[in-house]
This record gives sequence, C-alpha cells and structure tokens, in this order.
Amino acid sequence: MTAATELDIRVLEQFLYREARLADEHDYDGWESLWTDDALYWVPAGADDTDPMTQMSVVHDNRNRISTRIKQLKTGRRHSQTPRSRLRRVVSNVEVLDGEGPEVTVEANFVLVESRERGTQLWAGRYTYRLRLVDGALRMAYKKVALVDNARVLPTLAFLI
Repeated sequence: MTAATELDIRVLEQFLYREARLADEHDYDGWESLWTDDALYWVPAGADDTDPMTQMSVVHDNRNRISTRIKQLKTGRRHSQTPRSRLRRVVSNVEVLDGEGPEVTVEANFVLVESRERGTQLWAGRYTYRLRLVDGALRMAYKKVALVDNARVLPTLAFLI
C-alpha cells in the first residue's frame, strides 16, 4: 500500500474535486463515505484559527455529528433546504502542505455559488484537509472551511460547505 504522503498531486486534486461534486449534487451517502471513523469537520466563526473548544463555530462536528447532519438533510424536513439549494463550486490553488506519516495535509481555495429563491449567494474561502489512505482509498480525517467573511453575520448555511 502506498503511503498517503507519496500520492501524486493529481490524485489528491481528483479527490477534492469528487468531494466538491458530491456535496454540490447533494449525494449525501457518497459524501459521507469519504470520511474516516475519527473525522472532524470544522467551519470556524469569527476568525480562521479560533479555538473550537472555547469559541463558537459555524460547524464543529465529529464523525457521529457528521452522520446526524447527513440524516437530517436526507429527511427532506430541513425546511431551509426545501427546495434544495442549487450549488456549484470551483476548487483551485491546490497545495500539499505537509506529508509526514500516514496523512497528507492539502489546502485549496474555493468559490461556491448557491442559488435559492431568495437569490444567489457567493461563498468563498480556503479548505484545509487531512487526507489518509484507508484500505487503499483516500478518506478525509479532517476538513476545515475558513470562509472569507466568517467574521460577519452569515446567511443560513444549511448545506454541505
């Protein structure tokens, strides 16, 4: 088995693009399958590097909470997502930052367009991933979404960012 740190940048990019497509298309089962059992999904509020244990976050989910969030989205009773937002994101500037051990840290910029009956909302920021090979497949052990405007009041964020 190849160590995660030895993966080609193109393989890592393809993983990020697939994760974005699954989220955009509301493929909740596919998106959830990309996570490790010990995963952490974090969207900081107020600043990019606050302490999520002492400061409020937009999202700070462990693996169980990720699963609960997905179950809620799949019920169709998430009224903020009825009808579902139409989403498309562009992921760019992919960089490998750290390749120590079994995980690789990858960052990328993103721009996301959300279309709803209230209009179009633009979201932008920087993703930080820790990716790990699990049974020969890449999985997300960590995803941080640092929104450009996370220090401002945000409109409803009821989809997978």
